[in-house]
Amino acid sequence: MSTPEDFSVPSTPSSTAFDHDDYPNGVGLADRELSKERRKLLDLMNRMSNTGAQKDIDLPQIAVIGQQSAGKSSLIESISGITLPRASGTCTRCPTECRLLYSSAPWKCTVSLRMADTHGKLDTKQFGEVIYDKSQVEERLRRAQRAILNPKEPMKDFIVGEDKDLSKNQLTFSSDCVSLQINGPDVADLSFCDLPGLIASVSTGGNQNDIKLVESLVESYIMKPSCVILLTVACETDFENQGAYSLAKKHDPKGKRTIGVLTKPDRIASGDEDRWIAFIRNEREPLENNWYCVKQPSSVELGQKITWQQAREKERDWFRTTAPWKDLDSFYKGYLQTANLVARLGSILSDLIAKRLPDIQKEVDAAIQETSQKIAALPKAPSSNPLHEISALLHAFTIGLASHIQGIPDEDGMIQTIRPVQEKFQREIRSTAPDFRPFERKHAGKRRLTRPEFLLNDDEEDDRPEEPMEEADDFMPDDSNTIYIDELWTRALHARTRELPGNFPFIVKASFIYMFIEKWKRPAKALCHAVHRILSEHAAKVVTHHFGGYGQGVLEQRIQVFVQDYLKLQLQRTEEKVDWLYALEDLPFTLNTLYLADYNAKFFAYYKGARQRASSSDVLSKLQCFQNGVQNAGIQYTTNSITNAISALSAIGIDGIKANDLARLLPPDPMEPALSIMAEVRAYFQVAYKRFTDVIPLAIDHDLVRGLNRDLLETLSDRLGIYRPEGKDLCKRLALENPQVSEKRKELEKKMERLQDASNELLNVIF
Repeated sequence: MSTPEDFSVPSTPSSTAFDHDDYPNGVGLADRELSKERRKLLDLMNRMSNTGAQKDIDLPQIAVIGQQSAGKSSLIESISGITLPRASGTCTRCPTECRLLYSSAPWKCTVSLRMADTHGKLDTKQFGEVIYDKSQVEERLRRAQRAILNPKEPMKDFIVGEDKDLSKNQLTFSSDCVSLQINGPDVADLSFCDLPGLIASVSTGGNQNDIKLVESLVESYIMKPSCVILLTVACETDFENQGAYSLAKKHDPKGKRTIGVLTKPDRIASGDEDRWIAFIRNEREPLENNWYCVKQPSSVELGQKITWQQAREKERDWFRTTAPWKDLDSFYKGYLQTANLVARLGSILSDLIAKRLPDIQKEVDAAIQETSQKIAALPKAPSSNPLHEISALLHAFTIGLASHIQGIPDEDGMIQTIRPVQEKFQREIRSTAPDFRPFERKHAGKRRLTRPEFLLNDDEEDDRPEEPMEEADDFMPDDSNTIYIDELWTRALHARTRELPGNFPFIVKASFIYMFIEKWKRPAKALCHAVHRILSEHAAKVVTHHFGGYGQGVLEQRIQVFVQDYLKLQLQRTEEKVDWLYALEDLPFTLNTLYLADYNAKFFAYYKGARQRASSSDVLSKLQCFQNGVQNAGIQYTTNSITNAISALSAIGIDGIKANDLARLLPPDPMEPALSIMAEVRAYFQVAYKRFTDVIPLAIDHDLVRGLNRDLLETLSDRLGIYRPEGKDLCKRLALENPQVSEKRKELEKKMERLQDASNELLNVIF
């Protein structure tokens, strides 16, 4: 975007200063020598303004600002050649945009209103028929401003007929705009916007907010980098008391894009002339494009219906005959009179347009791309066939959900989120393993049992209790499941009936099996509910993804309810399946006999070895030392005894005996039947828990996870009722677009239309 420095031009008076006797006919401000290229530039900006592009792009323009009664209206009249309303209460109370276009056709004026609707969108409407008589413009403008200040009243009531009887306007000031387009052979090629005059104070009963309102309105124009500020300052009031200059300096501190205009020079107090002449010489508050001075008709002359030509002649004569203006050097006389100011404005504006044109093209292209992206980001526009569209949405949704169920390569995917709770379930079931101790309870805390080495690679993790599943807050793993051999033995003895000595009923083993199996139900249910929660969250996201932007949200809300209901039904069915699988464990059973026998042997040896090491540790230690050849003076007697024992056995014909073989001569352990029970129960746990921790997640995956998408499409179609006789009407209601989305779409489409029109204007310009 161009900066103010980009379009400042040398501060020299116009080479076409109208300081000669032969004044042009008509308005006389259209420079007949103005190049066609410059005129095309001005015409291009006017056409782009007609497209409404100024709302989106910083188009070069001239904004006329000043205090109230600073002579702005008279200046506008002298530039445009029309008469503005001057009746009481009809000062400028809204921006008045004036676009002057040279044309060889007869003079005409079109008045339009550019007003914001209830949603803040600007809309331009022509106000009445085209005017071909200049005398009708004043009344049309007065009515147009009344229409702007009373937005709640129909615009047509202000166009023709008697003025609408309103005791008071609804607004004192407005940012809505009255737009004039004037074409004719005696019209200058120029565009500008006359803004309401800044207010220093309000009268009794006035609205203090108007002061700030007008100031904000003026700033909204002059803050734009491509705005040329035409600052009017009345010479009848001290310069320091006119706040318009301070406002201009705030947004153009270096004076690069401000043009000063001194008005009412005939009212300068006697003796103060030099203070104002200093502005013309650019010695006081210098500006890049200098200060100008104009002399407009007095109120008496206006009352006499002075013509435009007469006013310009009187202005010329006044500056030629009035001191100190008549005594200025010829160079500075180029900064006097309205004609010189207008020529300068046309030059500055066209130069600015020429410099800004490449950037304007870039800004338009960038705005088109940005707007296109915003339109694309909106939900798809409603279809003319909502039944087909909703049916397609349902198909796309079920396909999308199926991909999530099958598994997507995303760390937050459905399957990835389910896996940790499955592993947690496995750890919880493994933690219910019976903790058999082959020692008497009296040795609790004194004799420790190390973890079996054969389980290290089998279970992968220690059998440590885990925290319960989140969905089973009332379940806590039982840490008091340690069973000592004497307790097991007592229970076994009490359970005997007609069995032979050394034999015990199966119920003894089954009772210990049931002890750990009864702890499996709650973790299984907890896993079921945990998976359901994950499915519910993921399914809700998929529903929002596919239906979130459709219609007014009713379809999404219904699909969410239907999917969650279907998921609850699947949960109920899955829980029944889990209960059934759990019930199968009521009867200890396995055909995996080799696996069971292998673990039975390993656990029996493990328990027996641990018991032997605890009860006969001294004998076994001595035999091991002898076997390993350890020599120690303290055990010499024992070593001799072991040697003698082996020799004695050899003497009676038992050869090949080693020291460790003597351990077999130890007396039998009366608790071996109890060790056998321990081993078999613990071995069965290994078989059963591995089976259970496989089959439960598998059943949940089959019935709940994969079952979610099973017959879902038919279920949703049926519950929505889209294929029933009233289905078409239902789909139309569901397809009604969200009002906010609809308004946003219309706003963006209007903006795109404006930008495309502006782009076409830029592309069609030929130099």
